[in-house]
Parts: sequence; structure tokens; C-alpha cells
Amino acid sequence: MAAILTITLNPTVDLSISADHVLPERKLRCSRPETDPGGGGLNVSRAISALGGHSTAFVALGGPVGDKVMHLLSEQGIALSPFPAPGETRQSLTVTDSSTGEQYRFVMPGPEWRPADVSKVIDRIARAAPEEGIVVLSGSQPPGVPDDFPARLATRLARTQARFFLDTSGKALHELMHSGAKPADVLRMDDLEAEELAGRLLPERRDTADFAQALVNRGLAHSVIVARGADGNVLANAAGRWVAKAIPPAVVSKVGAGDSFVAGFTLARARGMTQPEALRWGSSAAAAAVMTPATGLCLPRDFKALLKGCALEEI
Repeated sequence: MAAILTITLNPTVDLSISADHVLPERKLRCSRPETDPGGGGLNVSRAISALGGHSTAFVALGGPVGDKVMHLLSEQGIALSPFPAPGETRQSLTVTDSSTGEQYRFVMPGPEWRPADVSKVIDRIARAAPEEGIVVLSGSQPPGVPDDFPARLATRLARTQARFFLDTSGKALHELMHSGAKPADVLRMDDLEAEELAGRLLPERRDTADFAQALVNRGLAHSVIVARGADGNVLANAAGRWVAKAIPPAVVSKVGAGDSFVAGFTLARARGMTQPEALRWGSSAAAAAVMTPATGLCLPRDFKALLKGCALEEI
């Protein structure tokens, strides 16, 4: 199996609580908080572990909250490659209104990074990249990290023997379009991000597949994946286009679905599976994640059940 390195520059300690009703100007009596290490790359590592795989989490940590993240990861058996962050690691809060099921998510910004910190972390990631392995960059960027960071990292990793899987959004995704960076092996986004990037609606699977394949032809990545929510996940590369759809029996919380998809897809590829089969793994892991509350990720029993019924079609 190929080694996996996940990257998290802006980790967090996720606190999850619930209250009978969430109303303004009242003292709300809440449940005991559930505490998890969070941030895109860390969630990918945690989900890989839940699915029976192994990865190393390269994570920028600072201060007592950073120590808390290290402790939580150690409890979960996640291998760690720490990098000194330029300030205190952030915290985030998810509040669920028990009467409606609605979730309120409060996300802190994280410490400010300097240009020297950015250059240093790119070099450290390149040195830590596993030969013939996979490097996964997922999650938000902390303040001060430039929008072209994923493009710069893609170009730097192209000099190594590692494959680069990128899950990004917003300005960083737009910057990638015009950067001239070396292509990532896999680029993932959701349907809203794809429509924003395309500048038009993508109402049908074929529209999404056409757009994803256009990005491949443009040289952004060798493969592009677009999550279409309940309509499945579309993958396009130079050889073809596919959609995989796993249907969960119930949706409890959509938090962590994207990271679980990346975990399932990455683990399948690390084990030598084809991209279409990896798409089934990712789709089943994402569907399993929405069955868990708050910041919970995919559970193995749900994943295995969903994988059996996960449909794969060519577009």
C-alpha cells in the first residue's frame, strides 16, 4: 500500500454541543461538549483510520490548543508530523438546535502566517512527501497564507515521487486556474464551487462532467472530481467520465462528508484500486459520514453497507 501524508495548516479543536432551542438573548443550557481534532487534513486522516487504513498527519500546531490536538490525535492512533505554527491553534464550535435539527457552526480564523512561514512549510512538506505515496491537501488556509499556496505546493511536489490530491475552494481554486502550476493528480470541489468557477449553472451530470474534463484538458489536474450532493460524485480524466452514487438511509449531519470522501478515495487509490472503483469508495464514505451527528465522520459498518449498493455509471 502506498503511504499517505495529509496536510493541515489550519487545524482546530472542534467542540460540539446541543441545546433544546437556540434563541437569542437567553442563557442556553447545553449538552456536555464532544471534542474532536478538526481541520480538513486531520479529518481525512481520522476517516482513513476509521476505514482501516493508515496515514501520517502533517499539521501546524501552536500553544495549549495545539497540545490538545496532539493529545486527541494520539488517543486515536494517528501518526503525527508536527510543524510549529506561528500562533495559537484555533477552536471551532458546532451548536445543534435539538428541536429543529439545525446546526450553527462558528469557525475561528487561526493564527497569522508570515511569508517566511509559508516558504518554510512548503519545504518541510516536500521533504516529508512519501516516495511513491500520496500527499493530500484539504481544508481552509490560515490568515496570511497566500491564495497561490496550493499552486506553489503542486509545483514543488512535482519534483518529488509523490502524487498530489487537492481539495480546495474559493480564491485558492480561482488562483489555481491562472497560475500555470504543475497539475495536481486529483482536484476535488463541490458543485457550487464548480459552478462559480465555470461562471454558469451545471444542472445535469453531463454538464458537470464536461466542465471537469475541460479542466483536465486545461492542465489543472490529471483527474477532476465534483461532488453533486445527493446526485452523486462525478469524476473525469483523459480516459473517461463516471458518476458514483451511494444513498444513505438518513441524513443526520453533512459535516465531514467531503473529508470522508477524500479519505475513502485516497485509501482506495493507495491500495491500488482504479479511479472508478476509488470513486465508489469515496462516495460510500461520504454517504456514511452524513449518517453520523455533529462532527462525526464515516463509520466502518455504514461504509461497508453503502459500498455494496453504490452505483457506478459512465457518463
